[in-house]
Amino acid sequence: MILYEDSRAPNPRRVRIFLAEKSIEVDRKEVEIMSKAHFSDDMMELNPFAGVPFLVLDDGQVICETIAICRYFEELNPEPNLFGKGALEIAMIEMWQRRIELGLFYTVAQAFRHSNPYMAELEVPQVPDWANANFERIDGILAKLDTVLSRQEYIAGDRYSVADITALVAIDFMRIIKKKLTDQHPNLSRWHKQVAARPGSVS
Repeated sequence: MILYEDSRAPNPRRVRIFLAEKSIEVDRKEVEIMSKAHFSDDMMELNPFAGVPFLVLDDGQVICETIAICRYFEELNPEPNLFGKGALEIAMIEMWQRRIELGLFYTVAQAFRHSNPYMAELEVPQVPDWANANFERIDGILAKLDTVLSRQEYIAGDRYSVADITALVAIDFMRIIKKKLTDQHPNLSRWHKQVAARPGSVS
């Protein structure tokens, strides 16, 4: 199987961290987004939605979308478990994974994609007012997460999960829009230092 990715992009990093946590090695192929390589005929045939990462299996089937790829590997390699065990834990991790992905991760991405001039050819139309609206949401989301992490060690509870991977990548991605954690986020900063130190997080 081959994992197609742009090694500089945040979503492929989420998959790399997930694989590193499970000590899984997968062949990779670089697809450079800024040169629009993901819009080539060959890439569009594999993934008509023109995004990375996507995973091409040995039989030619293609799995697209970050979490779908992670779930595939979770089923093949259940331990260490990153999506939860038992009805309650699975539901809590799913809840927090979606909150982080649709809240913080998406918000940071939209602020970047609609404000950075280098993204103008990829984000059509680029809407500066939408970028500003998302910039304004970030501080509120970070404050909520800091409150959550005052009560628990990790995003979804008392152990590391896929929700922590998404949150780590989202917060690291904030650097590109010149946002960062501050003294107003002591619990989030504690958590970030802890998860960023995990061996797989440098992937």
